[in-house]
Amino acid sequence: MAIPSDQETLEGAPEPSLGSDLQSSRRRRLHSAAAAVVVQEDSSKTSLPSAEDSNTDSGEDSGVDTSSDADTRDRVVDGVDREEGEEKAGSVLNGEKYDDGAGRAEGQEAGVGVPAKFLYRASAPAHQKVKESPLSSDAIFKQSHAGLFNLCIVVLIAVNGRLIIENLMKYGLLIRAGYWFSSKSLTDWPLLMCCLTLSAFPLGAFMVEKLARHKFISEPVVITLHVIITTAEILYPVIVILRCDSAVLSGITLMLFASVVWLKLVSYAHTNYDMRTLSKSLDKEDLYSNCPEIGDLKGVSFKSLVYFMVAPTLCYQPNYPRTTCIRKGWVIRQLVKLVIFTGLMGFIIEQYINPIVQNSQHPLKGNFLNAVERVLKLSVPTLYVWLCMFYCFFHLWLNILAELLRFGDREFYKDWWNAKTVEEYWRMWNMPVHRWMIRHVYFPCLRNGSSKVVAILIAFLLSALFHEICIAVPCHIFKFWAFIGIMFQIPLVILTKYLQCKFRNSMVGNMTFWFFFSILGQPMCVLLYFHDVMNRKVRSE
Repeated sequence: MAIPSDQETLEGAPEPSLGSDLQSSRRRRLHSAAAAVVVQEDSSKTSLPSAEDSNTDSGEDSGVDTSSDADTRDRVVDGVDREEGEEKAGSVLNGEKYDDGAGRAEGQEAGVGVPAKFLYRASAPAHQKVKESPLSSDAIFKQSHAGLFNLCIVVLIAVNGRLIIENLMKYGLLIRAGYWFSSKSLTDWPLLMCCLTLSAFPLGAFMVEKLARHKFISEPVVITLHVIITTAEILYPVIVILRCDSAVLSGITLMLFASVVWLKLVSYAHTNYDMRTLSKSLDKEDLYSNCPEIGDLKGVSFKSLVYFMVAPTLCYQPNYPRTTCIRKGWVIRQLVKLVIFTGLMGFIIEQYINPIVQNSQHPLKGNFLNAVERVLKLSVPTLYVWLCMFYCFFHLWLNILAELLRFGDREFYKDWWNAKTVEEYWRMWNMPVHRWMIRHVYFPCLRNGSSKVVAILIAFLLSALFHEICIAVPCHIFKFWAFIGIMFQIPLVILTKYLQCKFRNSMVGNMTFWFFFSILGQPMCVLLYFHDVMNRKVRSE
């Protein structure tokens, strides 16, 4: 049965009563709104017409509805879709978009095609769907929390600003000029000379590879020479630091630089050895068809070695993805940020961390409650310094270096702050070291028949050794606190994995990671090494 127009209904119908008039008026509004919704759906599903079609159709649309639209209204109102049409029409009358439950908003915008006198009528239903509160457990992770995040930033700035002002009013400015430069720094010239002469070791590795490429020396000799070069490279700065009474900061800087060079030399030697092995065991066609990512195997290039030694990566390959140009303005902005955040780190260390550790006791020898109070008080400034250090090095400095060298792959870190387990954190927070471990330690162990557990233990053991060397050697103490701290990550990996599987909630593992790593681990290491260094100086004096 066709639906007559509103004019025909008004002219041909007898004089209705008040109740029937309200019902017919509401029915007409529902019918017209439902027809408008359906027409909009049909028009949205069709493709856009050409310019000629648009001109032709505009004249037709200005008149009465076509028969297809009338048939559609008949189907919607008189057929099985009457209820759905009325629900959509009710939503339109309320000035809302109709949501069919599939996440797609349908219907008209508020007030489009509906007279103002029909919008938000008292007779229109205000509640039509089952909805959850935004902060309920079923919907909290489906909402955007950008506003709450902004609120946290504002509160964090306000609270810390008040604490900074209160600290300055109570203690004054505690920053010393000697933090940046002191007379003792002039005595660290042997460390500077050691840093400059470390470039001789990559040159030696290049000469070994040249001889191996021309087959002047056998493969066992090549391996032996690379072992000697890499071992000498890491022992040389250790001996220099131990023989010189240098500043701790200078020693740590030299050991970190020497560790980076050692990792690069191992990758350079291992990659060239692997390429020689593949070129001998496979034909070139099989090699490039099975391993297309290997790249060029033609020869050893001094230019590629020099680029690799200064590039922000620890994994050698003959060619790297490159960008097209250097953004000079962007580099200047990042350098300004680097200076600002470096100064912020210095301010926090001098103004907060130094007074706290100087007024503390050894955490393993003093009062337990006093140690807990010092650790908790120290946790916030050490966390700020660690976050600033991460931002300065992994984001600012490595990106500046990559921009200057037009290095393309700039995934120096992932979203480690969302890590559900400690294992995820170690996979995401330092991507250059993670790639190096995967490429040169983990998978070689698996290919040689070791289990995954053994490969992970070897990777953690190597990481713990280098953490201990980089801290213990400049401090001239060997208490193995850093080594124990890294190896303690293994039971934490097991614990956070268990919590993740048991509670099926990412927040539990993430909170556990933040507690052990930031609230407990870092302040404990700072207190332990500070008191051990102070005790060593007292004994030496």
